[in-house]
Amino acid sequence: MKRKDLEDLGLEKETVDKIMDWNGADIEAANAKVKKAEGERDNYKAQLDTATAELDKFKDVKPEEMQATIEQLRNDLKAKDDEYAAKEAERLFNDTLDKAIVAAGGRNAKAIRGLLDIDALKGSKDQTEDIKKALDAAKESDAYLFGADEPFRNPVGPTNNPEGDKGLDVSTATLRAAMGLPAEKKGD
Repeated sequence: MKRKDLEDLGLEKETVDKIMDWNGADIEAANAKVKKAEGERDNYKAQLDTATAELDKFKDVKPEEMQATIEQLRNDLKAKDDEYAAKEAERLFNDTLDKAIVAAGGRNAKAIRGLLDIDALKGSKDQTEDIKKALDAAKESDAYLFGADEPFRNPVGPTNNPEGDKGLDVSTATLRAAMGLPAEKKGD
C-alpha cells in the first residue's frame, strides 16, 4: 500500500497518516515474525549440520565391533573388581591371622606362619576357629615360638649384690666415689 494511492482516493492527510501508521505496525510485526523464523531456521540448520557431522564419524563403525568392545570393557571391569575382592580377602585373612598370633603370645609371626597350612586356613568356612585350633597345635609342638602362659613365681633379683638393699647403697657410694662425685647425703 502506498500513500499516493490513498491520497488519490480523496482521503484527508490525517486519515492517510493514520492508515500508514497501522500498515507500518503490521509490516513491522510481520518482519519480526519472519526474522524469528529465519533465526530458528538457521539454528535448526546448524543443528542438522552438527548431527550430520557426528553421524559421519560413525559411518565406518560396525555395531558388532562396538558391542564386542563394550563387552570386552565390561569383562575387564569385572576382572578388576574380582582382583580387588581377592586382594581385600587376602588382607583381611592376614590381619585376622596376625591378630590371632599376637593373641596366642607368638614371638615370631613369620616362623609361626611357616608351621601353619595357610591354604587350608584360607579355604576354611570358620577361619577364626580354625586359626585358633592351628595355633594351639603349633603351641603344643613348638612352644618356644610362643610366650609362657604361666606367671613368674620366682623372679630373679640382682645377682651382683649379695647384701640386698644395703649393698645397693654401698655400690652407689662406690660408683659416686669412682666418678669423683661427693657422697650422697641421706635425708635430702
